[in-house]
Amino acid sequence: MKRILLLAASAALALCGPAAASAAARSDAAPVDAAPAASVRAAPALPEPTGTHRIGRVALHLVDRDRADPWVPQEKRELMVSLWYPARTPSSTPAAYMTAAESQTYVQSNDIPVPPDALAKITTHSTVGAAPVRPRGGLPLVLLSPGYGMPRATLTGLAEELASRGYAVAAIGHNYEAYGISFPDGHTTSCVICGAPDDRKTGDTRAADVSFVLDELTGTHPAWKGGPLIDTERTAMVGHSAGGFSTIPAMLRDARVKAAVNMDGNFRYLNELPVDRPMLMLGQPAHVPGGEDPTWDKTWNQLTDWKRWLSVDGMQHLSFTDLAVLAKQFGIPLQELDGDRADALTRAYVAAFVDTHLRGRHVPLLDGPSSRFPEVKFQHP
Repeated sequence: MKRILLLAASAALALCGPAAASAAARSDAAPVDAAPAASVRAAPALPEPTGTHRIGRVALHLVDRDRADPWVPQEKRELMVSLWYPARTPSSTPAAYMTAAESQTYVQSNDIPVPPDALAKITTHSTVGAAPVRPRGGLPLVLLSPGYGMPRATLTGLAEELASRGYAVAAIGHNYEAYGISFPDGHTTSCVICGAPDDRKTGDTRAADVSFVLDELTGTHPAWKGGPLIDTERTAMVGHSAGGFSTIPAMLRDARVKAAVNMDGNFRYLNELPVDRPMLMLGQPAHVPGGEDPTWDKTWNQLTDWKRWLSVDGMQHLSFTDLAVLAKQFGIPLQELDGDRADALTRAYVAAFVDTHLRGRHVPLLDGPSSRFPEVKFQHP
């Protein structure tokens, strides 16, 4: 696990140069969400989203007062959630990729020889607190869960892509499971569990986090002013690595999660129950039937609804995050496949999946091999 985290850091940051439930704070322009204006123009940038909507973003600080934190039991479970959504018009405040403290924690925790604020300078395509659109039928919701040690910000490109296509997207900062989560009072936490991860406990914790976030976004007093726009009948979860295997316990726990995508996560959450909702398994070349990870074969046999198993040539574990494209920009490729190509491919297949299962659209991309993306192999165990 440490090797994976170091690879994430060295390949994506060395490229940057020599937590009754309630919401504790609900500011649509929280200081943890705003980018430092002076640093934006000179920064590396995420690819432009391809959808037609402008994108708003808010940072939500949520405290579950009915649940102790599983990793630091003397505290209540506390989360930071980044929420992207289609906006009517942009605000005047660019959204930060990370806070300076999050960037510093991530960089220094992995001994990376780059400026501590390197990731705070990444340019995004969102603005803070912009007024949301009000579509007929509401907003479908996609929940994002990152891997062990990975800040939620590393799924920003995918989040912006989906928001530009008309989705609300909530990336969950699972407290003490990431190197760097900043809170409105100014403190920043690090990864308590990364040295000795507990996969079962992590899956249970993240499933509870998902249910809590859904309650907070869509309850009687929603944590976001646009909460009434969210359609709880159209919710999916997309996870990378540990976030990927956490999709199974999340679906088993909460019927509101209608479909899920696992991006290259080993299915380490041991489960003997069938999973009767759609699942996309999207992985690197090692994730093939009979390959290095037998948990994919086992999980495939437990999926009783719509399912696809796709492997992508030229990808590696972190290629399904922003790190693929950022690495290319700084001349240190993360994988064999071109970084922009890896990014576009990930966005296309995840968008096709949620369009299919949250919007009821037929997307041919999921029918079989495509000339657009010959790197993608459909596996048929």
